Amino acid sequence: MKLEVFNIQGEKTGRSVELPADIFGVETNEHAVYLAVKAYLAAQRQGTHKTKEKGEITASTRKIKKQKGTGTARAGSVKSGTMRGGGRMFGPKPRNYRQKLNKKVSRLARKSALSDKAANGGLVIIEDFSFDAPKTKSFTNIVSGLGVAGKKSLFVTAEHEREVYLSARNVQKVAVASASDINTYQIMNANTVFLSEGSIEKIKATF
Repeated sequence: MKLEVFNIQGEKTGRSVELPADIFGVETNEHAVYLAVKAYLAAQRQGTHKTKEKGEITASTRKIKKQKGTGTARAGSVKSGTMRGGGRMFGPKPRNYRQKLNKKVSRLARKSALSDKAANGGLVIIEDFSFDAPKTKSFTNIVSGLGVAGKKSLFVTAEHEREVYLSARNVQKVAVASASDINTYQIMNANTVFLSEGSIEKIKATF
């Protein structure tokens, strides 16, 4: 598959890049994509939820009423979950929501996502670019030049470009990631994925 290369102003450069079919031309495996996205979203959960149980409530330990002869159920502690202000029964506890995902499945999911974008016109190749200093306006001009202002976009760079990342951080609906860090969720969540020329070689090496 051949795709034309654009500059950051959105103009054709007259050059094209050959994309490897084993990465950008595979049959989409929807189940692998589903598993990868589910694992990613699960890993974003903090899992710090916590409620106090009976043993963690600070209150009197005096027996509320006598055991027999009241005509109601027996009760021995105001810390019981059946009492107002008592502990919660079977409440949430801190836990790790991460899900295991095999490397081969993760790799297949990313290939499927990239292939899907390439097949549906959601993949664009742009020239490598960088900034001397972080500046949001500079990145906004690039987004406008490429015609994706206000649309979900993912920019993939060859290496971690700190200035580019900081410049895009405050631009709505735009994400920046290095070729070695992109995940299936980022690819599928974007309407358009912009790959820098240098990132293609990195992606080849990763797979």
